[in-house]
Amino acid sequence: MDYDKLTRVMRKLALEAGDKIMEIYGQDDFNVKSKSDDSPVTAADEAADKIISDGLRAAFPDVLLITEEQADTHSATGDTFLIVDPLDGTKEFIHRRGDFTVNIALVEGGHPTRGVVYAPAKNRMFFTTSTGQSVEETGTFDKETVGSLTEISVSKPDNSALMVVASKSHRDQATDDYIGKYGVKDMKSAGSSLKFCLVATGEADIYPRVGRTMEWDTAAGHAVLKGAGGQVVRFDDHSVLTYGKADYANPFFIAYAPGVELKDA
Repeated sequence: MDYDKLTRVMRKLALEAGDKIMEIYGQDDFNVKSKSDDSPVTAADEAADKIISDGLRAAFPDVLLITEEQADTHSATGDTFLIVDPLDGTKEFIHRRGDFTVNIALVEGGHPTRGVVYAPAKNRMFFTTSTGQSVEETGTFDKETVGSLTEISVSKPDNSALMVVASKSHRDQATDDYIGKYGVKDMKSAGSSLKFCLVATGEADIYPRVGRTMEWDTAAGHAVLKGAGGQVVRFDDHSVLTYGKADYANPFFIAYAPGVELKDA
């Protein structure tokens, strides 16, 4: 894989998809439909999916591509592929809360190795460089010219005073019960894959997810977190979360900064 090319292409496509998403976000009304699993989908999901999938297929025609919006047509899986959630946090988008992201990732050997997470309404862009180091970009987000980059890294956590981030739309009692096992200084809520990025930048120490997610929901954020020194493990046995499962469904998981003393489920 040409990682330099991949980084340029993923970043540019995320920005282009973000522009289209924000164009629709700014409309007075947009149509919301339900998919077969009753999850919502909007014109923004579909338009962003087309931009990204067309761009990735043109740039990397020989690499398997999996996207959320085309998942019903995917019949092949493997341990190396590109995986896309063109609009993660559709509920946040619908309710105009801003915590939605564009996610593009490369999975190799069952592990996400490169990724980009772009939150267009928050003006935050995180991605892995060609070497795998995670950075946050600031500036005007020009499509062709990369702005100012800051290398990001996870916190050195204090286990008596952890900063916890949890889902904004999927918070439940099971999540609260697990968080209650830790010494918590403060908590914040965030939507979509932004939670991974908050751990990656050291703004949070741990993100437990006791609920359903799919591989396209997590791969890009996982890659960004890993490139910042963080880890993502299964909730049940603390083994590394892997990708390429036949149904693309994830088990419950914990994303965290090494140094957090993980508690059993």
